[in-house]
Amino acid sequence: MIADLKKTTEQKMQKSLEALKHDLGKIRTGRAHTGILDHIQVDYYGSMIPINQVANVTLIDARTIGVQPWEKNMVGKVEKAIRDGDLGLNPATQGEIIRVPMPPLTEERRRDLIKVVKHEGETAKVSVRNLRRDANQHLKDALKAKEVSEDDERRAQDDVQKLTDRHIAEIDRMLAEKEKDLMAV
Repeated sequence: MIADLKKTTEQKMQKSLEALKHDLGKIRTGRAHTGILDHIQVDYYGSMIPINQVANVTLIDARTIGVQPWEKNMVGKVEKAIRDGDLGLNPATQGEIIRVPMPPLTEERRRDLIKVVKHEGETAKVSVRNLRRDANQHLKDALKAKEVSEDDERRAQDDVQKLTDRHIAEIDRMLAEKEKDLMAV
């Protein structure tokens, strides 16, 4: 029972880290990468579809993303979807290819993005701590129901704390890496 609880808690904490990694991937640095457009949805014959399902998204160079819709009549819709996205990008169409230049980040914009990064990190840490609290509550309930001994419960709580510390250290490492990435000119 204790082993299952630890395993489940660790898996949930790992999912929190993956969610943070995904959220940090959306935060734009000065360099282009195709993942930036992943959450943009395009109106495809009345359905909202992710951009990578209606177009080929590639890197043209370090600061430019190329988007080539598979159907010619989708060029305008894809361009509009990118422009209307919350990324502040200004795509330009050249024939069937849409070029999406990454504007350089200003110092002020970098500071704003670092605040967003720190907020995302705090949210992930809160999530990990909530998982620790839930695991400890399950252990206390099991102790009350006499399913585990006091020594086992104490050891399991220590293990859950070590898991929490390890995941929070990983979150801090990811945040420091992203901040360094954002401040690089």
